[in-house]
Amino acid sequence: QVQLVESGGGQVQPGGSLRLSCAASGGIFRNYLMGWYRQAPGKQRELVATISNGETTNYADSVKGRFTISRDNAKNTVSLQMSSLRSEDTGVYYCNIRHPILGNQYWGQGTQVTVSS
Repeated sequence: QVQLVESGGGQVQPGGSLRLSCAASGGIFRNYLMGWYRQAPGKQRELVATISNGETTNYADSVKGRFTISRDNAKNTVSLQMSSLRSEDTGVYYCNIRHPILGNQYWGQGTQVTVSS
């Protein structure tokens, strides 16, 4: 059974930093696309960043230059380093892994990030 467990959320002041991590278990994921999505109150879930097995990255325009996604295939983990955080970055952040060909995907339970003074 595939399981994704996120950690690292919390509350931080504007301009601060947080690092989110997601550990996947129950399979081998080196060929999967790994990523982070977020959902703010009253809004739809949106893509934040993804990273391919070849470590090609993709970022939402709103986070480019502030967030960095990385992965460790040996440990089945994906991380999101967030800097220069803004109030609009507040939301629940979800880890996602998806096979690029088969299409099956899995979600974590979500971790809350609150940016507030």
